[in-house]
Amino acid sequence: MRAATLRSAWQSDAAHALRASPAFVLAALVLLVLLLAALTADVLAPYHPFDLATLDLLDARLPPAWLDGGSRAHWFGTDGQGRDVLSALMFGLRISLFVGLVSVAVSLLIGVTLGLVAGYVGGWVDAVIMRVCDVMLSFPPILVALLIDGVGRVLIPDGHDTLAVAVLVLAISLTGWVQYARTVRGSTMVERQKDYVQSARLIGVSGLRIMRRHVLPNVMGPVMVLATLQVGTAILIEATLSFLGVGVPATSPSLGTLIRIGNELMLSGDWWIALFPGGVLVLTAVSINLLGDGLRDALNPRLR
Repeated sequence: MRAATLRSAWQSDAAHALRASPAFVLAALVLLVLLLAALTADVLAPYHPFDLATLDLLDARLPPAWLDGGSRAHWFGTDGQGRDVLSALMFGLRISLFVGLVSVAVSLLIGVTLGLVAGYVGGWVDAVIMRVCDVMLSFPPILVALLIDGVGRVLIPDGHDTLAVAVLVLAISLTGWVQYARTVRGSTMVERQKDYVQSARLIGVSGLRIMRRHVLPNVMGPVMVLATLQVGTAILIEATLSFLGVGVPATSPSLGTLIRIGNELMLSGDWWIALFPGGVLVLTAVSINLLGDGLRDALNPRLR
């Protein structure tokens, strides 16, 4: 039965539209390569850039291999501590993708749950949830991250580096769930008026079961498109926070931290330390956005 379901999904109009889109296919391939590079960094990376025992300061600030003074041992050059930039990119991309995916997953869980409840129950429950959404929209993720980071430094002065990723995920999630809640609420308010929901109510099906088994599958289309786009946004927010020094520490940097480290050496002519992480960040965000655009067009027959 599962094989039949997969075959039916592969042969659907939406899947055909996705396969026929060159931008979607190219973005999917690029993103697949980036994901494989991040997941297999322990195996494929030429060096382990965060193992202090393997660093040599004599190799610091080497240019890329194709420039004068470069070394084939470090194709993308090295940073100010002698770390291989290519290896650092692979490990840093893993952290950025992890923060982006986990924060969107947490936002999705909170937003979809509250949006379902608000749209199906209505009344004062809906009013309270929507007012909370209005309040959360007034707090930008950067401000929330700075607040959480400041509180964490006071409460756990020795554990900031350990909790850095958790701070990023919490900061992005606390402000990211609102869009899912609003989207799901609007779709749920439409679905609850349809005949299949009214019929389920008449035969005594509980509201929780109706929301979970009947309404939820019918409102997840636009939510999945939004979630795909939000992964790219979350990665960019993480990079911004890390660039400002609120993100992960320099001992295990993400793409944003690598850009910040490279920016400090930009005026000395070591452009590659910031350029390559910045290029990977842009490539990742653009690929995810193209992926989301393709899903939106495929799931909406009016846009095909």
